[in-house]
Amino acid sequence: MSPSTRASDTDKGVRPTLPSAGRSAWDRLRRRRTAAAGLVVLGMLLASSLAAPLLMGDPDAVDFAAVLQSPSPAHPLGTDQLGRDLLTRVIYGGRISFLIGALAVLLALAAGIPVGVISGYAGGTVDLLVQRGVDLLLAFPGFLLALTLIAVLGVGVTNVVVSVAVAAIPVYVRLVRGATLVIREQTYIEAARALGAGDRAIILRHVLPNCLTPVIVQSTLQLGAAILTAAGLGFLGLGVRPPTPEWGTMLGEGQTYLLSYWFIATFPGLAIFLVVMAFNLVGDGLRDALDPRAGARG
Repeated sequence: MSPSTRASDTDKGVRPTLPSAGRSAWDRLRRRRTAAAGLVVLGMLLASSLAAPLLMGDPDAVDFAAVLQSPSPAHPLGTDQLGRDLLTRVIYGGRISFLIGALAVLLALAAGIPVGVISGYAGGTVDLLVQRGVDLLLAFPGFLLALTLIAVLGVGVTNVVVSVAVAAIPVYVRLVRGATLVIREQTYIEAARALGAGDRAIILRHVLPNCLTPVIVQSTLQLGAAILTAAGLGFLGLGVRPPTPEWGTMLGEGQTYLLSYWFIATFPGLAIFLVVMAFNLVGDGLRDALDPRAGARG
């Protein structure tokens, strides 16, 4: 194309367009309506939970004159068997559930990423031993493993976090190991070795940064799974000790009254459903947004 032709195109208002693959991950994420809806739901629940001390009263305040009241203007979600306001307890329960999910995922990341990188990068005997240990943990369903650990450690927030985290560690080890096995064979890794880079430098500068995309997506999904596992433990009476409000514990307390006073168990269960669904929607959106081929597909 001649310079005059390029100038003519510019005069006509023709502008070079960026390929869709060049759009930012955030731009691709917010274009997905399901992911945007998930972000809105998570934002509302998280904001209300964090602002609970400013918005609500004491979640443990007992009012025997208002026992088992149906939803009303005074108590929008009704009251439980001790006359405690369910709206207050559901909102406060979000603080515990989000805290357990976040801490459990952070602990699983802190343990799973280094082990996965070492297993995949070292290979050989190290990889064999690590993967047999992971196979042993994966032989138990995640919830059953957490249930076994909490039975040994005892109930309480700290023990729930540890149990849920340990159940999630094998997922991260396998995920990061698989990514590392692919990355270590890339040409730029060979070039780094040829330039004299040591294993530590290669891992920190090349392997770990290139493992971030699947780890971020998995962590978003794992947050919902961690909250669901913690709620399941609470439902069985092996989670957070009452009277601390936690969605799973509240759900377990309400099952006795399910046929007569449906609202006691329904609203904590609905909160669990919304949070897990929202995390899954956001995780699916992140997977497409962070995928370099998403632009080509979209």
